[in-house]
Amino acid sequence: MDVRGKLALVTGGSDGIGREIALQLQGAGADVIVTGRSAEKLQAMAALGFGTIAGDLSTATGVDAVVNGVAGKPLALLVNNAGVGSEYELEDAASLDSAVHCIRTNLDAPIALCTRLLPTLRAQPDAAIVNVTSGLAIAPRAGGSIYCATKAGLRSYTQAIRHLLKDSNVRVIEALPPVVETNMTTGRSGKKMSAHDCAAEIVAGIRTGKSEVNAGMVKLLQMVNSISPALARRIMIRF
Repeated sequence: MDVRGKLALVTGGSDGIGREIALQLQGAGADVIVTGRSAEKLQAMAALGFGTIAGDLSTATGVDAVVNGVAGKPLALLVNNAGVGSEYELEDAASLDSAVHCIRTNLDAPIALCTRLLPTLRAQPDAAIVNVTSGLAIAPRAGGSIYCATKAGLRSYTQAIRHLLKDSNVRVIEALPPVVETNMTTGRSGKKMSAHDCAAEIVAGIRTGKSEVNAGMVKLLQMVNSISPALARRIMIRF
């Protein structure tokens, strides 16, 4: 996809991987609108020439704000990047609110945005949807059951709508990051990919027309999974 002159929407684009995707799309010549919850971070993005939309995607009001914010605009690229973790603990009913928040942000919102913005995308000569899932969509880790479930659900949804849109002008891309150095992973030990490098692989995949972008160590995980899904699960469940 040639992104020059095209209008892109990056959810969660004021921080982390989303911010880097937005910056790199802008650097490649796209006009970019970002969404976020922090007024301060959105103000900083506006100062860099980005359009901004404030909204919490775990709420219907937030989703409405995003849809209304691009109404009437020639949106050609939707990047569903916004995501949150969950403090869910098995057998702790009080943590169910955290689970619901994660499900609404990571799964419900991308589905809603794909559905509601598809007519606009179809109206463009060349368009794409990018759903950012995770290596954990391939095989889960026990310590992040709800997050993994949302990413696995989004992966399945992405594969299904890719088939439904295969004869259309809308390409459907899945991006699968590994553990990336962001606010969400603060406190986690081990090797982490930089947000800049992860975004670079995703943007390169958009520009070269890939259907699936396995970033960083996810390439190795996909290789293991292709040989033995059971082995991939055994490795990742304790990750």
